[in-house]
Amino acid sequence: MKRNLNDLLSFVTVAREGSFTRAAAQLGVTQPALSHAVSGLEERLQIRLLTRTTRSVSLTAAGERLLQAIGNRFDEIEAELDMLTELRDKPAGTVRITCGPNVLHNILLPKLTPLLRDYPDINLEFDANHGFRNIVTDRFDAGVRMGDTIDKDMVAVPIGSPLRMAAAASPDYFSRYARPQTPQELVHHRCINMRMPASGRIYVWEFDSEEGPVNVRVNGQLVFNTSAHIVDAALAGLGIAFLPEEEFGSHINEGRLVRVLEAWCKPFPGYYLYYPSRKQPSPAFSLVVEALKLRA
Repeated sequence: MKRNLNDLLSFVTVAREGSFTRAAAQLGVTQPALSHAVSGLEERLQIRLLTRTTRSVSLTAAGERLLQAIGNRFDEIEAELDMLTELRDKPAGTVRITCGPNVLHNILLPKLTPLLRDYPDINLEFDANHGFRNIVTDRFDAGVRMGDTIDKDMVAVPIGSPLRMAAAASPDYFSRYARPQTPQELVHHRCINMRMPASGRIYVWEFDSEEGPVNVRVNGQLVFNTSAHIVDAALAGLGIAFLPEEEFGSHINEGRLVRVLEAWCKPFPGYYLYYPSRKQPSPAFSLVVEALKLRA
């Protein structure tokens, strides 16, 4: 039986994307052509690989087995092709990174701008979100997280200075409510809560003291899952916000927000670039890591 690698690649892409529309866009083909290629593969194998409905695409047991058998092989081929850039005068290729919007704005883009100017054949793709992506399953080259949240089997490279949390509210809010002197007093205030994107739980505010950690479960009228909206609500006088201090931008320094409980906010490990251990990283990826690495 003649094997068509293009059809196998079409199947792998649809299986990973869970959508013919997204897979077609990624491969640069039309959706009917992609559907025809996968159907042709199923006909030649005489077994159904995908279950199609009007809203979703899912793998059959045979499809799951085929994906596990060949999916990583295509990744290996792509990695080897990237390695061929070593033979070129200039490194080239695409590096995909998942990270939070704030770290993308404050750290990644400023550090990588000179690299992009010096190496026009290197392309960067960023996935900016507040959730934790599986960089292996989702085929990212690397991700960015705070240092104490990275799995032990990952290579972790520090790219940012230690961070501190900050509790802050507007001057208008504190004209109506007394400033808290201890974290425990926050239970008597209107606080702006964060629902964690990964776990779905409401974040419990974490402070440090000489006696040890102090965790406070706060109450308030508002819950967000994005830090930018928490800052907006604090600026509007709707309560006290609690975020890494960099998330507040210049609002604290310029007086639009007033910081409280600063003595209970001690530094903790900052942002790290993390990625699976790889024996032969591409030249483009190595340059990205070197550009992002935190200098003493």
